[in-house]
Amino acid sequence: MNKILIIDDDNELCVLIKQSIIQEHIEADYCHSGNAGLVKLKENDYQLIILDVMMPGIDGFETLEQIRKESSIPILMFTSKNDNASKVRGLRAGADDYLTKPFHMDELIARIISLIRRYTRFNQNEEQPQILTYDGLIIDLNSRSITTENGTFELPPKEFDLLMFCAKNQGKILTKQRIYEEVWGEPYVYDDSNIMAIISRLRKKLEKNPGSPQFIQTVKGIGYRFNKTS
Repeated sequence: MNKILIIDDDNELCVLIKQSIIQEHIEADYCHSGNAGLVKLKENDYQLIILDVMMPGIDGFETLEQIRKESSIPILMFTSKNDNASKVRGLRAGADDYLTKPFHMDELIARIISLIRRYTRFNQNEEQPQILTYDGLIIDLNSRSITTENGTFELPPKEFDLLMFCAKNQGKILTKQRIYEEVWGEPYVYDDSNIMAIISRLRKKLEKNPGSPQFIQTVKGIGYRFNKTS
């Protein structure tokens, strides 16, 4: 059975989420501070973390940064209504998805299932290693990692999914709508901040000069293209 960790200081919400996902055969632990969450993460194996932005002590962003130093586990962040700055900051720091409070429980459950499915699917062991090699870039499908001049990085789920979609369509111009609907698996809502944040994070790992990208190139007014290299 899959298991998630909820880090949120709203005890009633934690209990409600735990009760709601058990019918999906997903267990949940919860705690009410970032520090407590970091301890639980070291003691248990989880397939997903739900993380609230506003908490006592270290906030959600600090907690997120600490988690990303050690793990590429999927992280879904809770943000406040119309708080676009928090959404972008969370995505840039390594969150895979976000949900605005208040939300419908059905939507939360759908996002949880989607993130877990992608994470477990790409982390299943294969008999033969799967490696994609480009000019200056190696993508390891089994470990969900990349190796570039900047080093080796294990990518969080959304970064890996977006990179793989672009790489498999190398040389093609991909619209933001197509990228969003493929990687996020939901209708495009004309909010490009999440795509831009993920690509910004990827470029810092992929590119020798992120300001003049070699791999994921911007096609102004349309979307992006993965450079067709040898």
